[in-house]
Amino acid sequence: MRFEITHSFQADYRKLTDPEKRLFREAVRKFNAACDAALARGGRPRWPKALRVKDVEGAPGIWEMTWSFSGPDGRATWEWATSDIGGEVVPVVRWRRIGGHSIFGNP
Repeated sequence: MRFEITHSFQADYRKLTDPEKRLFREAVRKFNAACDAALARGGRPRWPKALRVKDVEGAPGIWEMTWSFSGPDGRATWEWATSDIGGEVVPVVRWRRIGGHSIFGNP
């Protein structure tokens, strides 16, 4: 799955520890596999239950993925978007924020 990242995501990611970054990369592999499978069959992603993907309350169009509630708390917010890549408009995931529960103050 192609992706974009916001400046907020970049700043949040830089604050993560190496183990937190590793856990996110593991989670995003599963996330991407679900997205790629959905694109191949022309349907909606079937999210792995361990990623707890759902929409963010009070933030239309923003989704959350939670891969850990403790040790360390691991969450990210994202939205569906499109991007023009070489003259072709393709779906992308725009990663918005990453960190603990506090990211929901400004998802």
